[in-house]
Amino acid sequence: MAKQARRGAADVDVGVRTSAAAVLWVTAGATFMAFLDATVVNIAFPALRASFPTTSLASMSWVVSGFAITFAALLSPAGRLADIVGRRKVFLASIIVFTLASGLCAAAPDYGVLLGARVLQGIGAAGMIPSALSITLAETPPARRLAAVGVWGAAGSVAAAAGPSLGGVLIDAASWRSVFVINIPIGALIALMALRVIPARQPLGGPVPDPAGTVCAVLGIGGIVLGLTQGSDLGWSSAVTIAALAGGGVLVTLALARSRHHPAPVIETALWRSRTFAFANLTCLFAGAALFTWMLAGPLYLTTFWGYSVLRAGLAITPSALASAIGAIAIGRKVPRNRQPAAIVVSLLIYGGAGMWMQSVLGFRHLYLAVWLPASLIAGTAVGAALTGLSSVAALSVPAPAFAGGTALNTTARQVGGALGVAAVAAIAGALTSPRGLLEAFLFASWMSLAGAVAGIGLVLAARSSQHAALPDRPSAQPAVSR
Repeated sequence: MAKQARRGAADVDVGVRTSAAAVLWVTAGATFMAFLDATVVNIAFPALRASFPTTSLASMSWVVSGFAITFAALLSPAGRLADIVGRRKVFLASIIVFTLASGLCAAAPDYGVLLGARVLQGIGAAGMIPSALSITLAETPPARRLAAVGVWGAAGSVAAAAGPSLGGVLIDAASWRSVFVINIPIGALIALMALRVIPARQPLGGPVPDPAGTVCAVLGIGGIVLGLTQGSDLGWSSAVTIAALAGGGVLVTLALARSRHHPAPVIETALWRSRTFAFANLTCLFAGAALFTWMLAGPLYLTTFWGYSVLRAGLAITPSALASAIGAIAIGRKVPRNRQPAAIVVSLLIYGGAGMWMQSVLGFRHLYLAVWLPASLIAGTAVGAALTGLSSVAALSVPAPAFAGGTALNTTARQVGGALGVAAVAAIAGALTSPRGLLEAFLFASWMSLAGAVAGIGLVLAARSSQHAALPDRPSAQPAVSR
């Protein structure tokens, strides 16, 4: 009898692990698709500029920024919506929107349609990411959550690894449109698998996120990025630039103010009462700016000044992205939870140092093996570890009922930083008449990474002063947070 009982318990445990593993594969696949699109578009950027030669660099950068802004601004309300109406429902609906928008991107006849379709993709991605991680955490036993977050975070790094080479092959064989077509079969497969393996859970319920606050957040972030992007074209003292920056700042402030008192806030400001979570968000903001700056400046530099084809540039960038995947997996599996904040700080310092090395040595000189490859391998490993570590620390510092909202807010910080990084490339690089502009973009990425390391010191101190690195899982109407 005892032996049968032990066998039965083992069978239950295997069943739980198998179910959790299947869910993780599906949610990681959705994350892979969302972040694959970001890296593929970066490598496709030179081809896009060639297809739309009358569109300025600042305007064309909105093909990247439009996605990033929508993604960033809607992450928090989408995460809350997932908790209210059901994470599975939001996850499936978001995959469908993202997949259909990818088809529209592929068929876009002009720049305007392409930009609109990218915004729709951002809406789909905003629903996919927080619901994906919250589903993963909810369906994974507590003892295995840290490893699950590591795998989930690594999916984004693996996408970065596949993006440059896959994008280069597709563009070389067909055109930039093929990088969007690839999302259609992937999205359809993930949706079918999600219907089979993700269980339907009772939603938490509650009011719909503040519509007015959502509009303020989207327009505010968009205005700030518009001002930073167009400042190099129109002039930093122009009325349009000043109005965009000032108006954007006012709208973001208004969105934050509404969120402090609204019963269904667009931004879960209550979660920032946890110093660990707050510092993780701040660190992620700077890390996102550093990452997106490097990701966009790299392909532009290789194709513009070293004369690389899109395919060759994609292959040249791939080793860095592979290193990023290795760093992401390593921090999730090898670094204990209590040491992850310190590992994040070290990783961001290394990333900043690699960028400074690139900026100080490179020029027109072709130094791929001597400088580019080793620097990018070091930087890739470091940023993969830093971003996955930040995802783990942030996700596990909030209670289970707030998984989606917490994940959304942390990813929002990363995407806002990324949008600002893309705007910085457009502003710093200028007309691309000299490699110095893009090399200064690498230096900007380094400074952002070092700023993230400084914020990460606050994260280390907050984590050490907290009695528990993560909050206890307990249901509550208002997410409880630790000091």
